[in-house]
This record gives sequence, structure tokens and C-alpha cells, in this order.
Amino acid sequence: MATRRKELDRRNFLKALGAGAMVAYSGRYALGSPVFQASNADLPKVYMTRDITPAGMMAAYNALGSKVEGKVAVKLSTGEPGGHNFLSPDLIKDLVQSVGGTIVECNTAYGGRRSSTASHKQAAAEHGFTAIATVDIMDEQGSMSLPVTGGRRLSENFVGSHFANYDSFLALSHFKGHAMAGFGGALKNISIGIASTEGKCWIHSGGKSRTSPWGGEQTAFLESMAEASKAVINRLNGKILFVNVMNNLSIDCDCDSHPATPEIPDIGILASTDPVALDKACIDLIYAADAAKSASLRRRIEQQRGTVLLTHAESLGLGSQQYEIVDITSGTANQEITASNIRVISNTSSVTILNAAGKKAIVTNIQGQSIANAVLSSDNATLTVPRGAIIVTVEGETAVKTIVK
Repeated sequence: MATRRKELDRRNFLKALGAGAMVAYSGRYALGSPVFQASNADLPKVYMTRDITPAGMMAAYNALGSKVEGKVAVKLSTGEPGGHNFLSPDLIKDLVQSVGGTIVECNTAYGGRRSSTASHKQAAAEHGFTAIATVDIMDEQGSMSLPVTGGRRLSENFVGSHFANYDSFLALSHFKGHAMAGFGGALKNISIGIASTEGKCWIHSGGKSRTSPWGGEQTAFLESMAEASKAVINRLNGKILFVNVMNNLSIDCDCDSHPATPEIPDIGILASTDPVALDKACIDLIYAADAAKSASLRRRIEQQRGTVLLTHAESLGLGSQQYEIVDITSGTANQEITASNIRVISNTSSVTILNAAGKKAIVTNIQGQSIANAVLSSDNATLTVPRGAIIVTVEGETAVKTIVK
């Protein structure tokens, strides 16, 4: 990789690098086999709504019970021109303006139209971000160094010099795949995303180069992202909140000008004060999604060993991979899923199956263990089941997933 021409465009760089109602449950998984556990009040909270609207954005932020204050930076990806999966300004406008936020970004290290400040600002304007807030390219005037304590790869992290101008940060991240990192969420947004051009080279190279992003070893890159995240969080002294939006779930990131078409349906908006728990919850939701539709993204995460980022971040004290999801979706006492003319409704400690009289219904947990098995006696049959993620299979119908309260 190190011998390839620097003139490779962003698309080729990325290609070369790549080879329900959630209610109070905590999640852990081994790749390929999600495990959902009972609620634990001591675990970090991840708040989730399936309402991917401006109101849903506000609800997710407000659920945190904390506020960003002072001069607020809203860190997001402005998106490489040609791509179209980046967060919509219409979706985030109300939240950004409610906190009086300035949208902040840094220039790329890999070419493309966001590699210089002038063209980056033009791209931000074309994508509608300058219409909702001031946009600050934080490394327009170079870098500043942040110390990394306890790092294995880095002793310092280079961020845009304007970082010092802000009192607090709202990390507003579009969760999706990434050709090198496997996935991009909160941790990538505050590490690579806040890094200046030289900082991006520094992280990609595992602390070997401040002028070239080429040739870095994969584990070193992932661990460097975790360590860069620690530098940012420590400097802000807790004055940072995290919101991930799980829509347009391509295997490619918003820095790709020609991203792959998303295969997974939109999932929701998640928010937390714990970036490790937040990103882990998003990955767990990918693994709990339809197996066929999520296969490409799961494969990318695994091929790039993306969860190394979470493991190292947890070891650095940035958060926990065990968490509790709290559903904040308004107006949804129950979740209703339709399969053919059969409807499955999740209730508190039960599931109701409509229009399936005389058919056999099997309810299993995510591990495939049977927790209910019955021939339905009516078209409005209720089965008592334990709380958590379940799969309902009705004879002759497509299985559906839901979560019981």
C-alpha cells in the first residue's frame, strides 16, 4: 500500500483498504450470535427511537438528561460530493439550532473535494449544511496537539487548531460501514473526524507518519482511533454528548463519493453519554437485523476487525461494551409487525398473533432456543413469553423479529 501513488483518488483508496421496539435490555454479542441480557440499572444507558425525524433527533438528545453548553461544536461528516448518504440537514436542523451549534469538520488526507478548506466549504454549502448553521473547518489554520495518556500507539493526537475555540461538543454521527475501519460511528467521528489532515495521517499510520496515511497496519490504526478518542474526551472533560443515526446503512462511509447502495432498512436514532456503549449497541442492532440484508455490512465489520476499536476503547476507560437500551419512541405502547396477512404484536411479557387460527407458532430467542410452541386456537392468540428479543415463526409464514417488554 505504501508504494502506491498518492494520486489515487478517495474511491480507489477506500476500495483498496476494504479486501423494533427496544425496551430496557442490555446487549452483548459474539460476532454472528447476538445475546440479549436482562436489564441492569448499573449499565450505561443507550436511548433509542425508531422515529428518524427532526422530532426524533430532539427526543434522543433530550433523553440524555445533559446538555451541551457554551460555544457548541456539532461534529458531523459533511459528506464527499457524489455521495448521498450523509445526514440530511433537514433532519438535524432543529437539533443543531436548538443548541446554538457550529458545524465543525476537518480536511481529509486522501484527496477528494474536501482536502482543502475552500473546496470543503463549498461541498458543505452544496450539501445544505451552511444553510442551517455556520460551518467551521477546524484545521483551516493548522493543528494543535492533545496528549494521549496510557496509549499503546500514540502519545499525542493532532486535531484542528479551532478545537480550542469550543466549550462543548455534540458528536452527531451517521452510523454506517467503512472500508478500512469496518464501521463508522461515534468513536470514528471524534477521532479521525476531529483530527486535522496531519492528525488523520498520524492515526491511519498508527503514529508513524504525519504526512502520509498510507501503509498503516490495521490493528495499529484501530487502536490509534481509540487513543485519539481518549485525547479528545479527556480534553473536553466530559463536555461531549453522542448521537448516532442508523439510516442509509451502506457498507461504505460518507467520505466515499460512490458508496454502495444500502441493503439494511433504516433502524433508528440512538444517543448516549458513553460512546463505546453507543457504537456497540449499533453493531448489535446490525447483527440482530435480517441476516441476508445485513450480510455485507457484517462481513465488512468482521473483515476489517472493526470491533478492535471498541475493545481498545473500553480498555482505555472510554466506556463499556455492556449497556442498556431504553426505548423512547413516542406513541408506541406496542410494536406491530405484519407478515403476509398475519400480524405480530409485542406486549408486556407476551406476544399477540392475529389472523393465524389453526396454525402452529414457534417463538424462539435470538440463540434459537424455543420459549413457546403452540397451535393457535383463535385469530387473536396471546402467548406468554419472557422479556427480550424474540423470533416468531408462524407455520407457512416468514419469521419476524421483535422485542418484548
